[in-house]
Amino acid sequence: MAMISTYCPHFNGLRRSSPKLDSSQSQSFLQHINSQLRLASSRKPCRAVTAMAGSGKFFVGGNWKCNGTKDSITKLVSDLNSTKLETDVDVVVSPPFVYLDQVTASLTGRIEVSAQNSWIGKGGAFTGEISVEQLKDIGCKWVILGHSERRHIIGEDDQFIGKKAAYALNEGLGVIACIGELLEEREAGKTFDVCFQQLKAFADVVPSWDNIVIAYEPVWAIGTGKVATPQQAQEVHVAVRDWLKKNVSEEVASKTRIIYGGSVNGSNCAELAKQEDIDGFLVGGASLKGPEFATIVNSVTSKKVAA
Repeated sequence: MAMISTYCPHFNGLRRSSPKLDSSQSQSFLQHINSQLRLASSRKPCRAVTAMAGSGKFFVGGNWKCNGTKDSITKLVSDLNSTKLETDVDVVVSPPFVYLDQVTASLTGRIEVSAQNSWIGKGGAFTGEISVEQLKDIGCKWVILGHSERRHIIGEDDQFIGKKAAYALNEGLGVIACIGELLEEREAGKTFDVCFQQLKAFADVVPSWDNIVIAYEPVWAIGTGKVATPQQAQEVHVAVRDWLKKNVSEEVASKTRIIYGGSVNGSNCAELAKQEDIDGFLVGGASLKGPEFATIVNSVTSKKVAA
């Protein structure tokens, strides 16, 4: 059922619509943001977005990033194999490239395996790259593309990421498509503009949305311990779903899972999961701890209670 979610871009830092502030006002305002990082407002909303909750299955991915050794990953896989996970959740883990084969060979079939990146086309003379064909050959089902660490450290741009996603999808890999704003972009009221631009780069080239999961990860919340409030995350998720409805189709907007990432852990996942448009999580550091990752996966029970 459609619902009305309201937000006020003047106060929440998502899209600026206020008159220009003088320097003293601006400095005071930015100091407040930096100290609080609580940008949602209790004032009367000034605009409304009509949005629908997603209809897809809850999805939790664990991005292990550049962490682990053979021994530590053996222990982590053992923990995951022995933990009890709710049945109505798609669960994926993403080890470093060098351990993909080890994990696919030893991890329970209940959990699928993702790569953290893939090349833009077929393999060949591309030193240091990994092709989609190679990933499929060792049993990978997914790939993470567009992560902020690839965008802002490695320098991948929207169009390059979009082309990688299109190739992966055409070759049969599912794509976890990451979007999200820097702190200065949020403070400047550009959150929606940045996320929509990143979304458009995917929408312009992907053959279908059937095997895409969108991961909204505000860059300022990744690995910092600063988590978007449930309301902040919900606002962006609603806006992303509304963008899909207007620019792709209502069916895609309903079916596409939009998950949240950014310092998600066993303590905050339940409250985040209760939000209607949060369809799961992309987890960083907490995914390296088997029991805590299981807690995050099982937060789907909070979604059921909230429903």
